[in-house]
Amino acid sequence: MISPLSNYLATSSEAKPIPKSIIFASSGLGGCLGWCIVHPFNTVAVRMNLAAMNKRTFSFQTMVKENGLMSVYDGLSAGVLRQVFYATSRFGLFETFRDYAHEIRGKTDFASRVVIGAITGGIAAYISCPMEVAVVRLSNDATLPVEERRNYKGVVDTATRITKEEGIGAFWRGSGPFVTRAMMVGVFQVATLDQFKELYCGWFNQRKNSIPNVFCAAMTSGLIYSLATMPLEASKNRMASQKPDVKTGKLPYTGTLQTLTTVMKQDGFLAFYNGFLPYYLRCGGHTVSMFIFVQLIRDSYKTSYL
Repeated sequence: MISPLSNYLATSSEAKPIPKSIIFASSGLGGCLGWCIVHPFNTVAVRMNLAAMNKRTFSFQTMVKENGLMSVYDGLSAGVLRQVFYATSRFGLFETFRDYAHEIRGKTDFASRVVIGAITGGIAAYISCPMEVAVVRLSNDATLPVEERRNYKGVVDTATRITKEEGIGAFWRGSGPFVTRAMMVGVFQVATLDQFKELYCGWFNQRKNSIPNVFCAAMTSGLIYSLATMPLEASKNRMASQKPDVKTGKLPYTGTLQTLTTVMKQDGFLAFYNGFLPYYLRCGGHTVSMFIFVQLIRDSYKTSYL
């Protein structure tokens, strides 16, 4: 989810270019390590959002009392696997497409970064959608009423049961809003992250691309794209976790636009923003933590092999 980050990492001064295999590998590993830090925020955001869908009030204290504090790490295995596909393909594809476009056009400008960020974000999201469905279900299952729980035992059990009980297509429920959200994240990040870096250099006398500078810019950028993408995140969560109606056998949500309009009619626009704070902390936090891990991995590689 951090196309400007990958741009910075790829264009920072280095004696020799980092091989594409290391670009992909470091991006995926950094994404996985960063996700381990922010997964609890994602779990709380999903549970708050889906509690509103089911007309229930979410309470963090009640969740801890009933399921234990470590329940915030429910679905971590699926979340890490999602990053293996999402972060690896997003960063690797972004830098590959960017370099290819540079060879053709002879330059890499703002507009090309926006377009490439959106395209690669969408591709990465579609590839990782099965793991996203698993993350949503594993993260939320323990908070459902006993009679509604699916009682998944882990990511392998989740994948196996979804395939048997609902078919392969169920893994791509919510792919529409998920892909759209990923494309918007690419666009909003490219458009705002570097700008805020420059602004904070002047406002707070920060050194550009220092950890404080990146942290402040990432959290501000994260706030903007969190506000813009939360309705799509909420729609994705509802579509990924839904069950067929007992009487009709039909799914309540069938597409991105239908989900958005149905939720607005039934619950109001603000229903999309249930769980916004942990969602924002997840977005900004993952940007910062992954930046640090990817930078450390690539610096270590350059020190050892270049």
